[in-house]
Amino acid sequence: MDYSDVVVLGGRRTPFGKFGGALRAVPSVQLAAFALDRALAATGVRPDQVDSTYLGVTTPSEVALDGTIPARVAAVRAGIPVDRVSLTIDRACCSSMTAVAMAAKDIASGEARVVVAGGTDNMGRAPLLVPSDVRWGLRRGAPVLKDPMSDPGADIGGNPVAYDAGAVAEEFGIDRDRTDEWALRSHQRYFAALDRGFFDEEIIAYADDSATLDRDELPRRDSSLAKLGALASVLGTRLVTAGTAPGQDTGAAFVVLASRAFAEEHGLRPLATIAATASIARPTREVAIAPAEAIETVLSRAGWGLDEVDAIEINEAFACVPLASAAVLEKNTGVPASEILARTNVNGGAVAIGHPAGASGARLVLTLARQLAARGGGRGAAAICGGLAQGDAVALRAEHGTGGKDL
Repeated sequence: MDYSDVVVLGGRRTPFGKFGGALRAVPSVQLAAFALDRALAATGVRPDQVDSTYLGVTTPSEVALDGTIPARVAAVRAGIPVDRVSLTIDRACCSSMTAVAMAAKDIASGEARVVVAGGTDNMGRAPLLVPSDVRWGLRRGAPVLKDPMSDPGADIGGNPVAYDAGAVAEEFGIDRDRTDEWALRSHQRYFAALDRGFFDEEIIAYADDSATLDRDELPRRDSSLAKLGALASVLGTRLVTAGTAPGQDTGAAFVVLASRAFAEEHGLRPLATIAATASIARPTREVAIAPAEAIETVLSRAGWGLDEVDAIEINEAFACVPLASAAVLEKNTGVPASEILARTNVNGGAVAIGHPAGASGARLVLTLARQLAARGGGRGAAAICGGLAQGDAVALRAEHGTGGKDL
């Protein structure tokens, strides 16, 4: 599919809150409506110019507390006219990057001129689940509650995703020291970017009657190798600890996509152009290396070599994920893993920022587009792994510096 006329105008995200943190009582659909509204305002697009909305979520039990069809609810609350369509997507952590890809396809096919795509989650608000047979009554005994946030992956007969990620990463030579070092780098790069103002036009402070948050909650400026090294590994792994994994976090992120013709007609300067999108799936235990295949696929579709890519974002579902994916890419392309990693997550990653799973894919696309614009242009790829070893990727091209509405 030809995406040459599909542009990323920009976007915004909420601060990402930690599990049980400042945003713990805020419904994810409310966060989505807020981020969607702010993304439109930031790009100079009116709600009545939006043709459709795609929203990724990964915690349907939390969404169900406030009803169904969260994409529709968020769009209406953000002022998008009620005659515009919407769709909620659940492809685990890939969900909001899938949303971006679907939005790009709508525009490339001529079905839409402006589409907003993003995602949301409040993973700490997920309710404990009561078995459905309680509806029909119990003769004796008490119901057994299920925690939907406990050991993702294991509840369908597999291993916890952390276990599989760590085990597969070890098969590619990744050890505990390297994951601790990458986790520290994530925090250090994040604070370097924060201090130079990189996130000023990405994060919008959130406030309502129940919560206020103006910064990402998870990053730790005092993180150190000594502190990371002292943490015990979890879930039977050797590589995954509380310090080399993000939390089950809270937040929302949206990007605004449009046709190039729409942008030109309305005096809007894009951040980047979509070059290609890709979705892949691997054997279910191979979550840690799914981003590698997704990147290879999207670069093949874009007609680029890995050595031509200036910036890379790989979601840090665990610190071992970008490390293992870089090892696979080195094996398959010949580009040294050290060179790949030097261009990866240069503003920090999810280990520092947080990982509200439904929002992370859109966050990666937004961060990548802004990084390319900040460096004056170039080519980039963003990739994310999702439940049971699915993967999504988006390739972007930027031809100029910082974009946005020309005033």
